[in-house]
Amino acid sequence: MKANTTKQQWAFDPAHSSVNFTVRHMVVSKVRGRFAKWDGTLTMDENDPSHGAVEVTIDVASIDTGVAQRDAHLRSADFFDVERYPVLAFRSTRVEQAGPGGEALKVAGDLTMHGVTRPVVLDVEYAGSAKDPWGGVRAGFSARGVLDRKDFGLTYNQLLETGGVVVGETVEIAIDAEVVKKVEGVTAAAA
Repeated sequence: MKANTTKQQWAFDPAHSSVNFTVRHMVVSKVRGRFAKWDGTLTMDENDPSHGAVEVTIDVASIDTGVAQRDAHLRSADFFDVERYPVLAFRSTRVEQAGPGGEALKVAGDLTMHGVTRPVVLDVEYAGSAKDPWGGVRAGFSARGVLDRKDFGLTYNQLLETGGVVVGETVEIAIDAEVVKKVEGVTAAAA
């Protein structure tokens, strides 16, 4: 770990990033979805990513599972209740190296969903950084985590005749992010 850090601001590139989730349906299959609208800030030292912080806000109404009727139900008071809780937010509280080399990180933070804030930990892979053709510097991350939706007050469900429930309680989170270093006077184009 370096004694001197050079923290810089980075902007998320939504064209090359995604916030996804997976939930079991009727015990036998998985449903995948994403949030199409989100934004955030990242402060990071390229030489030591553990000296970083991230904040992300998600427009919950932008949920997309590929089925309009299911998405409408997820936006309703049975699940996310977007009228009362339109934003899902994550704010990191700690970033730690999880192995040699600095590529594996544990990012702990507070997740606020459905009006409830709980601590979560994401396993993050730092893919490194590279210069893009427009003069900018980009970095990539993949984050994975698991949470129990009941911990956030998302308790709607139906029991199955054969045992189990219609909607699984465990939610797998998968985030892939590309960020661009903010440099005054340089605008990096998206390809």
